[in-house]
Amino acid sequence: MPIAHLLRAALAVTAALTLGGAHAQGAYPARPVKLIVPFAPGGSTDLAARLVAEYGSRELGQSIVVENKAGAGGSTGMEFVARSPADGYTLGMATVSTHGSNPAVYGRKLRYHPLKDFAPVTNVATTPSVFAVHPGTPARTMKEFISLVQANPGKHSFASPGIGSLGHANIEHFMALAKMEMLHVPYKGAGQAMTDAMSGQVTAITDNLPSALPNIASGKLRALAVLSEQRSPSLPDVPTYGELGFPQMGSGGWFGVVAPAGTPPEVIARLNTAFHKAMKHPEFIKKMEESGATLIPGTPESFAQQIQQAMERYERVAKMARISLE
Repeated sequence: MPIAHLLRAALAVTAALTLGGAHAQGAYPARPVKLIVPFAPGGSTDLAARLVAEYGSRELGQSIVVENKAGAGGSTGMEFVARSPADGYTLGMATVSTHGSNPAVYGRKLRYHPLKDFAPVTNVATTPSVFAVHPGTPARTMKEFISLVQANPGKHSFASPGIGSLGHANIEHFMALAKMEMLHVPYKGAGQAMTDAMSGQVTAITDNLPSALPNIASGKLRALAVLSEQRSPSLPDVPTYGELGFPQMGSGGWFGVVAPAGTPPEVIARLNTAFHKAMKHPEFIKKMEESGATLIPGTPESFAQQIQQAMERYERVAKMARISLE
């Protein structure tokens, strides 16, 4: 199984962490490191990546340069990472979308394998996603919203960052569970989708909490549910999908750093150590908490297992919601 190969590589990295990897740490990095964000600037993945770059640079002693390569629900950027030299100088911000929902939706069209083509470095954070509507929508609760949409099938719409994106998959999944129908309006990235949701061009949107929270706090959007195991401290009055009777929706998303497959274990260990030190910085912690995210630094092995679980979950979701771009 692919996960077995990945776990063996991850165990080698864990051993390198334990033993120190002194030789590689002395030689790497000798020049700036590139961190690819597979989405447009301004989203929650971009926010997390820029914090990793800022504070990780201090620990590595070299600049980490963030580069946005958006397209195909994050697949374009991650394909670039997968095809880059396995030398530690090109990294990627993997998400539950690029490594969970995209494989399920794109199938054989996806030009990378989330397990075989990457070496996990560390997970960074988990974050709830939030289902929100334009404040002019009559419904003030999710129960009212479901009734509104059921009474007007096809009249209401929802925005997503693109066909097959995590936002698309999650709302399609929810509509199937709630037995309601909305028109899907895909965009080329989360930024324009959010703009049209706030202007009322579409009725609803689901987005990661860090990027949606400022618009909810300012009254430009109304939050109806959060995708998380527990209510978010940032939105204590907004129920989880589980509380609303939809535990099948699961929990929120995550961000983590990956390298191309074949990257030396000593380099992965060096990066893992540096990023974990970065995530202990008080300002890093503060900024992530303010965005609604929770830091979850871990081993390459634990991150590999999380990727495997995401793949299995969204394969089930894609089949249930009948989403496929193959």
